[in-house]
Amino acid sequence: MPEALAAAAAGATADHEADVVVVGGGINGAGIARDLAGRGLSVVLAEQEDLAAHTSSASTKLIHGGLRYLEYYEFSLVRKALAEREVLLRAAPHIIWPLRFVMPHDPSMRPVWMIRAGLFLYDHLARRELLPGSMTVRLAQHPAGAPLKPQFRKGFVYSDGWVDDARLVVLNAMDAAGRGARIFTRTRCTRVRSESGAWTVELDGRAGATTLVRARSLVNAAGPWAAQFLRGPAGQAGARALRLVKGSHIVVPKLFSHDHAYIFQNADGRIIFAIPYEGDFTLIGTTDVEWKGEAAAVHIDDGEVAYLCEQVSRYLARPVSPGDVVWSYSGVRPLIDDESGNPAAATRDYRLELTREAGAPLLSVWGGKITTFRKLAEEAGDELCRALAHGGRAWTARAPLPGGDLSAWIRPSGRPDTDIALFRQALARRAPQLDGGTVARWSRCYGSLVTHILGDTDRADLGAEVAPGLHEAELRYLRDHEWACCADDVLWRRSKLGLHFTAAERAAVADWWARQGGAPQRAGAGAVAG
Repeated sequence: MPEALAAAAAGATADHEADVVVVGGGINGAGIARDLAGRGLSVVLAEQEDLAAHTSSASTKLIHGGLRYLEYYEFSLVRKALAEREVLLRAAPHIIWPLRFVMPHDPSMRPVWMIRAGLFLYDHLARRELLPGSMTVRLAQHPAGAPLKPQFRKGFVYSDGWVDDARLVVLNAMDAAGRGARIFTRTRCTRVRSESGAWTVELDGRAGATTLVRARSLVNAAGPWAAQFLRGPAGQAGARALRLVKGSHIVVPKLFSHDHAYIFQNADGRIIFAIPYEGDFTLIGTTDVEWKGEAAAVHIDDGEVAYLCEQVSRYLARPVSPGDVVWSYSGVRPLIDDESGNPAAATRDYRLELTREAGAPLLSVWGGKITTFRKLAEEAGDELCRALAHGGRAWTARAPLPGGDLSAWIRPSGRPDTDIALFRQALARRAPQLDGGTVARWSRCYGSLVTHILGDTDRADLGAEVAPGLHEAELRYLRDHEWACCADDVLWRRSKLGLHFTAAERAAVADWWARQGGAPQRAGAGAVAG
């Protein structure tokens, strides 16, 4: 044991005292930190890389109930996810919005009665106020029919939501920080020790500095590394097994001009989404492949690319080939090992496991999906509050995320999609110096947080334009308030500007970061309200 950790364990003063240390800065860790901080607990969150660096920025970017999970009788999970869909649409209208999906009917796949029955359940399993229900359409008379092969004559249309997944994580961390949590990124938890009813946690930062935290409880929200964390830093044998499943996506130039997404049924029983993406592109995914390697090394392979192209080409009049792919990404889903032979059939539900080590509570998070993160965090908060005899109550169900409260800009209508359109108009009037593309992007990326980039718009100094539409003022905001530390944090997580920029423009952003000498480690409540 390092000398510093031994001294702290023996009773020396730690660098920080906290009620809870959360290990993991993905969606579950950030959501739990937010929930606990809002209940009045002192929280430290440690993430070994950037927020949402892996699984939580590699999703299909949907807030959805999971229509296909009905076939596996996951009614409880679907009901929970459908209820959360409404909560999240209200909480973050800037980064989450409604999306209509079209399923062309292939008679060789599921019969019409089965699809209609599934959609009926999907419409009615949970209360639905914001989204329209499902319907049957003749594709020859619907805009979504034009890009399809002519043999597809009937389709089914239903609603779900789209989310900027990486920004969802960042906004949860910002809200946690705004409520007093300390957020450490690029900080690895290297050792934990329980003694006398508390944890001593050793955190190693990117500059080599070691921070010791004395905490009453510990949350293991390490995602794909959850079992590894227990076996390694926590020193526990016999940790629960996780099933790691790789999901890969490809991005191609825009395949259709309408605003609906497609859900395609495949002969292998899986489904593939084709989703309008970033204005100029179409996102296609996902695969389900067992992954046995290191989670950080996950990558798409040629077989997955060929599979995704082949499956969408079964439906589209203009086929998609591997040569069309302009970008791809992969992530590892940490699924509960339910011994299902088919990775696609493995449950996407979660389990919370509370144990005690020398009297100190340890809560481990197993599995989960992005749509149910808030509910997971709420249940985790309930468990920890009981374990710590703390009276804090659940609060996030009606609380907007940073940037989601638009009332200072508009008179809210009660319809999140309408409100964000009104906000975009208000931003264009207040900041006429911004071009239309920047107004649209900032509206969707930041919501009311744009105030902290613009300042006084009558005298706004956005600084130099480092790359098209990306000014120094925005980069400074991301550095100072959203824990961005390098160009990739900005170009591929806090935005997807990397897709739109040339190699030279991406290099210009990297050069700007180099001239800044790197971003300082943001550990405290550096987030802004909004």
